[in-house]
Amino acid sequence: MTAHPTHLRFVDLALVVAYLAGITLFGLRFRRGGERSLRSYFLADRSLPWWAIALSIVAAETSTLTIISVPGLAWSGDFGFLQLAMGYLLGRIVICIIFLPRYFRGELLTAYQLIGQRFGQRLHRATAFLFLVMRAAAEGVRLFAVAIVVGVAIGTGDVVSIAILAVLTLLYTFEGGMAAVIWTDVVQTFLYVLGSLVALATLCLKIPGGWSGLLATASAAHKLTLLHFSWSITRTYTFQAGIIGGCFLTMASHGTDQLMVQRLLAAKNLFQSRAALLTSGVVIFFQFALFLLIGAGLWVFYGHVSPVPGQSPDHIFPAFIVRDLPVGVAGLMVAAVLASAMSSLSAALNSMASSSMVDFYLPRRPNTPERRRNRLSRAMTVAWAVVLFLVAMLSRRGGHVVEVGLSIASVLYGAMLGVFLLGTLTRRAVERGAIAGMIAGVAVNLLLWLQPHALSFSVAGHAMTLPKIAWTWWVLIGATVTCAVGYSTSLFFPLPSERSLQDAPSA
Repeated sequence: MTAHPTHLRFVDLALVVAYLAGITLFGLRFRRGGERSLRSYFLADRSLPWWAIALSIVAAETSTLTIISVPGLAWSGDFGFLQLAMGYLLGRIVICIIFLPRYFRGELLTAYQLIGQRFGQRLHRATAFLFLVMRAAAEGVRLFAVAIVVGVAIGTGDVVSIAILAVLTLLYTFEGGMAAVIWTDVVQTFLYVLGSLVALATLCLKIPGGWSGLLATASAAHKLTLLHFSWSITRTYTFQAGIIGGCFLTMASHGTDQLMVQRLLAAKNLFQSRAALLTSGVVIFFQFALFLLIGAGLWVFYGHVSPVPGQSPDHIFPAFIVRDLPVGVAGLMVAAVLASAMSSLSAALNSMASSSMVDFYLPRRPNTPERRRNRLSRAMTVAWAVVLFLVAMLSRRGGHVVEVGLSIASVLYGAMLGVFLLGTLTRRAVERGAIAGMIAGVAVNLLLWLQPHALSFSVAGHAMTLPKIAWTWWVLIGATVTCAVGYSTSLFFPLPSERSLQDAPSA
């Protein structure tokens, strides 16, 4: 019996090295000599086509967590995760109606400038700070997930593998700005989708009966079950949690998170921004379905053809890449996984640098010359690369890494979304009320995150149980608390001057 390789072979390693060198050189093509405005560096002069922005949104939304962990969800469960993608589509429609028209009314560089216009500088800085904290934590988990693939494929340590990837991504992001980020995202999206399709095709060739055998075996074991109807707030993947929770999660992630809003602001106009956002939702749905199919195929393959690698679900797909993919294909797949990692990392670096510059530095020094603005923007890109590297070294929490990343983001997304809804849907909310609501929303979500399991306690002699609420409901809960506390608290304060309300809705 032929022994399975434990690491990538020379040909595959050569392909990975060639990809890393090639994508870095491709990104460097977008650097420009001379001075560049912040609009050019962070929004690519709003000259990018909608379809490229759509693919960039998909790439930024698809990290290494997605590629290695979503198949793991199908391996240990079924297609229930896809219910979230249905909510993602609904959330995008709401964003197109509520948020995007307001973003395109002025020359905005970040999402949080809108909060500054509506409420004031304190809340402007507070929401931007929440974004930076949330993005640093979530991207740290994403970056650490790369170590799972690199460790299985090459056998190198976490520090070395993550450092190499971070430096190469930083290089073209530093030089090319948003234009480099968008166009490298386009290339990387095609690469990891191609790699995933090849991996699925390889699975079908190895499974008796091919595609039909995969579907028949997985279906008989209920691996392809999609819909779970339940109002239980303790179950993570139900139809109700997917539609409602997924909608609110996307409203927060794509409507208030600078990582995504920056891409939407880079479109030529409102129509193209909407087209990019809606198209990305359709692509994401089919992409998640592809990754879940791979997970179901892995379950069939290792359950009926090959011994199961004795590792966690998140290690199953990387192990299959190294052990069972043909020479050349394994290298392509590892390069595809690294492509997704570089896409999300470059997006994070550019968006965090833009927020640091526009939301914190320029309000204090508005007369900074363009040349110094450009230098500081690049310096902030480097600084955030170092921060993400350090956070990645600390991101060793258990569980499916995709769920860890989404749950960390959900802790702060609820309060963020609540503040934006207060600012766009009502004229009565004031800055001090919105700040109180944001504090309450963050506090509630932190309690939900820190609660390890259902808690039992006694009130007036009666036994009570507080269930462990699934993370898919956290954004809805946080946003509701923020809006309720923010609006009710605002009633105790006078309305601001008419100037502060000029961008508020008329109703």
